[in-house]
Amino acid sequence: MKETKLNQDASCSAHGSETPSAWVQRWSHLVAARGVVLDVACGQGRHARWFYERNHLVVLVDRAQAAIESIAVPAHACEAVVADIENGPWPFAGRQFAAVVVTNYLWRPLLPTLLDSLAPGGVLIYETFTQGNETVGKPSRPDFLLHTGELLELCKGLRVVAFEDGFQEAGPGRLPRFIQRIVAVREAASAADVDRPFNPESGAPMRYSLD
Repeated sequence: MKETKLNQDASCSAHGSETPSAWVQRWSHLVAARGVVLDVACGQGRHARWFYERNHLVVLVDRAQAAIESIAVPAHACEAVVADIENGPWPFAGRQFAAVVVTNYLWRPLLPTLLDSLAPGGVLIYETFTQGNETVGKPSRPDFLLHTGELLELCKGLRVVAFEDGFQEAGPGRLPRFIQRIVAVREAASAADVDRPFNPESGAPMRYSLD
């Protein structure tokens, strides 16, 4: 699909009312205040809306024009791009973000690019299906399922704050699924490198709140 950018004078309107991932909600406090959030394969923008409501600018990419056009974030806070990121060029080459958010999507050739898109202090929030899901439903193709511990291996150069790899029973609006998820930070070398308060004690490590 040829990459196109939507008219930024028009609102990214209307839907995105689906409940954001509980994993994204839990860890969004780690993103620097007012930092720009990249939502990859954003769909109808449930996470874009979540971060916009918390005073973040959002950058969105999805291959589906209709999905992008449905996103309920005002144009002044939303850069929305329609692009086939599996078969075309990465539309954000050279740019870095305070957070990269990915849910229910896996394209392995893109994974190094996603890490490169993290600014110093930037947070990766990733959640998708893992091996075993083929026994309970879709996706079931190996290309779409993480290997055991794959996200940990991907993030071995980052500070891993949280990681889960297991099975979720069915719940309201949710089918049973095997899921893997991680939160990891590209730690900054100094306070000058990141828009995030450091622990005031000299030389003290960053405190990534688990609450």
